[in-house]
Amino acid sequence: MSLYTFADTTRQTINKFRFASARAKNPQALILKIAKTDQVISIDPFDDDTLIISSIDDLRETLPENAPRLVLLSYPHVLPDGRLTAPYVMLYFRPPTASQTLLMSYAGAVELIRNESNVSRVIEFEDEDDLDDIEALLF
Repeated sequence: MSLYTFADTTRQTINKFRFASARAKNPQALILKIAKTDQVISIDPFDDDTLIISSIDDLRETLPENAPRLVLLSYPHVLPDGRLTAPYVMLYFRPPTASQTLLMSYAGAVELIRNESNVSRVIEFEDEDDLDDIEALLF
């Protein structure tokens, strides 16, 4: 039995995102959060109507300053030979100002979410500005 559970629609949303984002022309991100009280993993919406973020700038603006988040990211890129690739990764955002309790809670969920979402790898970062170098980390 796991300490963490997924909200009702979270698994379904992750699966839909994984397949839909592979065909997208722009970066696609889905932010996951963990409730402090009951350890339920759910989607952290971009705004009232939107779950998926479609630019790195919007992702940077959406990440909280004092709380960790797990971000599923599909990042389309044209290779030098003209082929399109879209790595599907998980970003683990760990701001240095976050409480140790929250950081430990998120650290414990990384492998569960990694397995559930079928990402190819996990990239950890501590500052929103690290997203400027995302291409260097992916390719």
